[in-house]
Formats: sequence, C-alpha cells, structure tokens
Amino acid sequence: MGRPAQERARHPADPERSIAALVSRLRKDLSTEVDGLDAALRSDPPVSIRINPRKWRYGPLADPVPWCENGRYLAQRPAFTFDPLLHAGAYYVQEAASMLVEQAVRASGLIGERIIALDLCAAPGGKSTHLRDLLHPDALLVCNEVNGERRSVLKENLWKWGAANVMITGTAPERFGRLTDLFDLVMVDAPCSGEGMVRKDPHALQQWSPSLVEQCATVQRDVLKHAWNCLRPGGFLIYSTCTWELGENEARLRELVDEGGIVIPIPAGGAHGALATDHLGINALRCYPHRLRGEGFVLALVRKAGTREAVNGQPVATPRDLVTELGWLRATRNWMAIQQGDELYAIDGSWARTVDALQRSITVVSPGIPLAERKAGNWRPHAALALAQDLDMERQPTVDLDLDRAIELLRGQSIGAKDASGIALATYRGIPLSWLQGAGTRWNNRWPSHWRIRSARPSAPPVSWST
Repeated sequence: MGRPAQERARHPADPERSIAALVSRLRKDLSTEVDGLDAALRSDPPVSIRINPRKWRYGPLADPVPWCENGRYLAQRPAFTFDPLLHAGAYYVQEAASMLVEQAVRASGLIGERIIALDLCAAPGGKSTHLRDLLHPDALLVCNEVNGERRSVLKENLWKWGAANVMITGTAPERFGRLTDLFDLVMVDAPCSGEGMVRKDPHALQQWSPSLVEQCATVQRDVLKHAWNCLRPGGFLIYSTCTWELGENEARLRELVDEGGIVIPIPAGGAHGALATDHLGINALRCYPHRLRGEGFVLALVRKAGTREAVNGQPVATPRDLVTELGWLRATRNWMAIQQGDELYAIDGSWARTVDALQRSITVVSPGIPLAERKAGNWRPHAALALAQDLDMERQPTVDLDLDRAIELLRGQSIGAKDASGIALATYRGIPLSWLQGAGTRWNNRWPSHWRIRSARPSAPPVSWST
C-alpha cells in the first residue's frame, strides 16, 4: 500500500471523520458508484500474498491477483506468524492493489535492463521486494528509509527475501536530491493522509483532516522535488499513495509535468477494475474497493525528458576475495566483500564503484548481502546469510525441522540433538531458516532475537499449504 502518514492526533467520534463523510467527499468523482463504495468500505478486506519465485516450492495457489504474476488471494486470513515459510521469505503478505506497481514497471520498459533503481520511501518493504523481483537480476536496487524504526522492519523484510544487488540506506530525501541524474527508475510511495486504508486501519479516518492533507501535500512536494533531481534524463518515476485526495496525487504530479515530465499511461485498468482517470491532465490509476479486490490506491508513471543512456558496470580487479575464501555463496556473479565495522557484506563487483560512491554520499546501512560477522577474531556466517537466495546450500550441513521444531527455533529455543557439533543450516521443508551451532545434545540457534515469535498461538486457522 501507499504509506499513511504517522498519526498526528487522536480525535473523538466526529461526523466529519466517518465513512459516510468520506463517501460524500468522493461523490463528485464516482457519482452513483458511491453506494457501492459505501458498502465495500464496511466489509472485510481481502487477504493476499505475493510469492517469492526464488523460494516458493509448493505449486501454484488458486485465485491469482490479475495484475501481478506472483500475487494470490486467500479465502481467509490465516495465522501467518506461525508459518515458518513467511519467516523464511517464501512469500510476503501484501495488499493486492499495491501490487499494481508491477504494471507501472512493465509500462516503463525497464524490466529487462541493467539499471540503477531507487525506492525512496521503502519501508516496510513490500514494493521493494516486488521491484527487486521485477528488475533484471543484474540491476542494482537502493531501498531507503529515513525513520530508524521503520528501517529496521525494512531491513528484516529485505534480508528475509534474500535477493542480491540490494542496498539499504537511511538518508533524508534532500541528500538523494544532490545525486543528480543517477537513477534510471525512482519509486515514491509517498506518506499520505491514508483515507484509502479505512478497512485495514481503524484510525485512518480518525486522523484525517483538511490540515493533514495539506501537511502531507507539503511533504510530498518536497520528496518529489528531490526524487526528480536524482532521476536521470529519460528515466521513470513511479508515484503512489493510499489516498484519493487530488491534492496529494495529481496536483503533485502536475508540478513535475510543468517541469517537462511526461505522463505514461499504465495499461492495467478496465477488466482489472482499476479506474483510469485524467485529473489535471495526469493519467493515473485509481483503485476503489468496490471496483476491485483491494484497498484505496492511486498510481501514476512519469518520464523525465531526455535520452536515457545505458548503465555500464566496470568490475574492479581484486586479489582472491574473502567471499570466495569463505565459500558460502554460489558463484553466480563477481562477488566482492565490503566490511562495515564487524560485519562483512557481499556485492556484485560490477557495481563496486557505484556502491563506493553512494557510501561516500549517503548513509548506507547494508551495502549488499550480509555475509559474515566477526566473533573472537574469526568470521562466522551472518544470521541473515541463511536466508540469501545465493547461499550455496550444497556446501552446508543441514538439519530439516518439522513444523513444531521450526516454531521452537523461531521462538529462540534450542533444538535437541545427538552429537551436534560445528555449524549447520536449519531448514523447513527444504527452505533455509537459520544457522545452528552444535553443542553436543542440542543445537543452539542463531535466529535473531528481535525477529523471534513472542505471541501465543492465535485462534486463526493455519495456512492452507502447511497441511
């Protein structure tokens, strides 16, 4: 989804902050359709997931999301927290309308190209993981989140997804604005007033107010200015919000068009249910819950004037690299190791100069695949390396866990064993989860403490693929 702005204030029940008031505001755009919207906003939201094609091994699920190749609807909301496959990054629980980003990327024509892309407001990571799957494997994706708490969630979700060529940064948009003409594609999932999230967020209407809309529009204008500056001539900007407010969508994009931007229609409406609109001369897709199985969402694509030149990576010649010496990754690319403090990361050497330039300009939290952590003067595999898509499983001893033992591991408990020694890889149904450290009669587990399951088992049903 688009990102709702942080709640500014709690309001008591107010007729101006009600579904009826929201529907009334939208009557001009939807005419007689508002009755359908009213009913939809009072119903339960659909449940959907997006499969990780590099990890999912359980055949196709029924009920596909029409505009997303790997999106699937579920009949009901299961107990996701108690499915080890969620923690292993085999799928992501994502609202279906936001998966329309796939159609915007396809309309840009950049899917098969080796590009540099930026997700400027990336947390919690749904669109980042989606974008990473859509882009060419050799493309570089920078995922940025300035808020530290939200960035921790972003880092967790990206590391669990496990893709290569992903950088995680924590930098204010204005610093990206100084990196002029760098990115071929920039995605801005802007902070917004959030009225499209009514069914999923009970506070969305209680925080809404005209002043909040104005405040969000000011933030969006600033973010877009910097996003536009760092976009290369001929590059593409994807803009989305989870509000239907004109002042937070078309009015903001109109400013880019006035600077020479060219709106590119996204051909994903019609049968899919998204409404193609042309407010202020901006072709956008508007999603309403009565028209499609999803929440409120607005999406548009703008191209910067000029001719875009191809990106040419220049590998850096190095002696035998630590990545090769440690032997934990498959030789899928020209790996290079980058050290940050007591942590070692693996990057594609063809992006080494770009990564170095970014590290000198912005705050880089994770420059690539987490590879190793230094302990007692030695390198041991990083906890997140167990989840990397390029992990060389053939060189790792494995311990496959059943569901109950996998849940024990995810709770931070040790796993009983006989003669356990050395380091092994815990897997669930063949998919890696965590490193284990042998201690004779048990395996001590290295699942990160801040990722542990702490809740009691809910009454919700298990996921359908667990049986």
